[in-house]
Amino acid sequence: MSNKNYTLIIKLPFGVVGVREENNVLKSLEFLPDTTKEKKAVTKLAASVTSQLQAYLSDPLAFIFELPVKKQGTAFQQKVWHALEKIPAGKVMTYGELAKQLNTGARAVGNACRHNPVPLLVPCHRIVSGKGLGGFAGDRHAGWTRIKRWLLAHEGYSI
Repeated sequence: MSNKNYTLIIKLPFGVVGVREENNVLKSLEFLPDTTKEKKAVTKLAASVTSQLQAYLSDPLAFIFELPVKKQGTAFQQKVWHALEKIPAGKVMTYGELAKQLNTGARAVGNACRHNPVPLLVPCHRIVSGKGLGGFAGDRHAGWTRIKRWLLAHEGYSI
């Protein structure tokens, strides 16, 4: 895998994260295979992402990300993502609860979560199924859901 399109690739306790930028704003934060080699921050924004991720890891309940993010997605996705940003660390909502709040369906909420370009910053990991963990980043099994489980535990929520 080429890492030339990333301005940062960082190994964190839950996995490897790659950062893409466009015009000095964060375009995406992506979970990468654990074997991906790290790449030091090559921009000021990437350095800021590094320091903010470290702050989140140090104290997830007190830290709030403040990074410029490229607004990309449909109006509906933006609406869901905005609602996700209001869920505090250590708390969760079900897909159904958020769907009811937004007057839509749980699958539509899940689909918007799946297309979230900046997980962690827009905390889609705080949305769970009414019957358990639910999926994460389009995965319902052992892949990225282990990251969701780790993030929730790190924020003091066990499922």
